[in-house]
Amino acid sequence: MPLSHSPAATCQLLAPSRRTRLPTPCPRAGAAPAAEAALLPAPLRADSLPRHVAVVMDGNARWARARGLPSAAGHEAGRRALEETVRLSRAWGVRALTAFAFSHENWSRPKVEVEFLMGLFERVIHESIAGFLREGIRLRVIGDSSRLPVSLQKTAREAEEATRNNSQLDLTLAISYSGRRDIVQACRSLAQKSAYSELFFTDTLWPDFGEDDYLEALVSFQSRERRFGVRKL
Repeated sequence: MPLSHSPAATCQLLAPSRRTRLPTPCPRAGAAPAAEAALLPAPLRADSLPRHVAVVMDGNARWARARGLPSAAGHEAGRRALEETVRLSRAWGVRALTAFAFSHENWSRPKVEVEFLMGLFERVIHESIAGFLREGIRLRVIGDSSRLPVSLQKTAREAEEATRNNSQLDLTLAISYSGRRDIVQACRSLAQKSAYSELFFTDTLWPDFGEDDYLEALVSFQSRERRFGVRKL
């Protein structure tokens, strides 16, 4: 996902062998207050965090199969991983988080699984509104909404309207997006440039992605030398 470092820099996490795009450090409008910055785990530095992190939540079904569980259990575990990533993003001062939850290709999955996922998305969004308001999280849902159940479309609109004035974290959920092209287009709408992103590779399946994995990705980004196409003499 080509996202830029300026002013909406991005970190992308893709599961397993998923790629993590870690953008260049940039000044962040409305930087986290000192009280929140003090919560940063070592060795993260508040002055060089990515502004925008994007994750593709992949590996839920494989996680479940490896444990002899139904795919629904993997998706529920993936939900918990997303909730933790949202919490950490806000606490650590990341300003925007995009989660790619359901691609156009996912419509070809078994009907019972698709129906479960649509119900899960609707339930998660509805149950999260109060918390989003309390934590200052603004929600946006992107993708081909015409294929989504009417009730999910309605819940998404209500959540977007209820949270539109929040400013602590911008959370974007991509549901029914059409593969690589839409990922790029969606990210370009959230970032002014698509150059100078970084890749981070992890074999961790999304349901297992937690604080240590997130920290590893961010520390990897902060440890890299950023040249922006300029060769040192």
